[in-house]
Amino acid sequence: MSELRAPGTVVVSGVGMALPGADTPDALLRGAHAPGRAPGPFDTGARIGRRGHRYKDRATQLALCAALDALRDAALVPADSAGSADGEGLTVPGDTVGVVASSNLGNLDTACLTAAAIAEDSARSLSPMSLPNASSNVIASWVAIRHGLRGPNLMLCNGPTSGLDAVHWAATLVAAGRVRRALVVGVETHNAVVEDLLARPADDLLDGAAALVVEGARWAEERGARAVAVLGPYERRAGLAGCVRALLPEGGEGPGVWFTPERYEEPSADIGAPVPPAVPRHDVTTAVGRASGALGVLQCAAAVGWLRTEGAGAGAGEALITSGDDTADAVAGLLLRGPGAPPAEVSKVSEVSEVSEVTEVTEVTEVSEVSGFSAIPVVSANSANSAMECT
Repeated sequence: MSELRAPGTVVVSGVGMALPGADTPDALLRGAHAPGRAPGPFDTGARIGRRGHRYKDRATQLALCAALDALRDAALVPADSAGSADGEGLTVPGDTVGVVASSNLGNLDTACLTAAAIAEDSARSLSPMSLPNASSNVIASWVAIRHGLRGPNLMLCNGPTSGLDAVHWAATLVAAGRVRRALVVGVETHNAVVEDLLARPADDLLDGAAALVVEGARWAEERGARAVAVLGPYERRAGLAGCVRALLPEGGEGPGVWFTPERYEEPSADIGAPVPPAVPRHDVTTAVGRASGALGVLQCAAAVGWLRTEGAGAGAGEALITSGDDTADAVAGLLLRGPGAPPAEVSKVSEVSEVSEVTEVTEVTEVSEVSGFSAIPVVSANSANSAMECT
């Protein structure tokens, strides 16, 4: 039995991007732009129009652009469709599609400005049109509303691993039978509030979004969709070396490529790198800026580009993706394979992960029921935010 026909196999059937100067996944492999030749900001209005988006924040608009691109790429909406809240443009029932979004800083400016306005005056000074943007789940909500996606709706804000965590939870929803497919969106933007918090200039920070459609292989095949990648094992560990050991077989040649953590620096020779030196490295943030909660989704999009080009002739065609490093509270890792690549044997690691599955679940910051969209019953220990109806 081929891997694509194996029970529980989850594939990537669509990729979308809303990034300055990069309109295809393989463009993320090109590295940094030449000094003084950085592209201008991504024009959201050119893709989704400007009508109805006046009061949406920049992160939400970018997410809507990437989401539309991914849905078109997966043939879930027609190529000329801009989406419809009643799901009219969808080629599948809306309740078979969930949404998982990841952003650590996306609406930080709105939240800070809202808090400042209340402190200076009162809640009466707030605009009822902009106030919904202060909710941490606004990005996932508007993506679902725009396209009539009525499956489970999750928003993750989980530090450097957040993007890969989002891909993992979307795949878990599919494998568990909650939905047949899920749209994963990672987005970050820069503004004065974000720049001040991170103490970094705007040109060193991402202003963009990436999206994936992850889908049960049998459901993709049933509707005639092509798989561009197969999701392999996912691990979440306390350190980078432990995460890599859990994903790669001992004594193996290593993957075809390694998408490293953000601004990764090779360790000294006496420590040794967790991945063989001969394996090519890619840091997607050198091309688009530090990506925070969008990083893992961007890495997966870039890995699809690699699998389509260089990985097509690179043996097993496996891409190793890691987010977070030893300075963070956790490291997440994922293997992505080409549709025709045989599955690799995952090494058996005896050590117990210092970051448990329970920790992953309790770090999901927001799980909401929005305008009738069902919510997966996940308990959050970090957020007491109530659900917001975004209409």
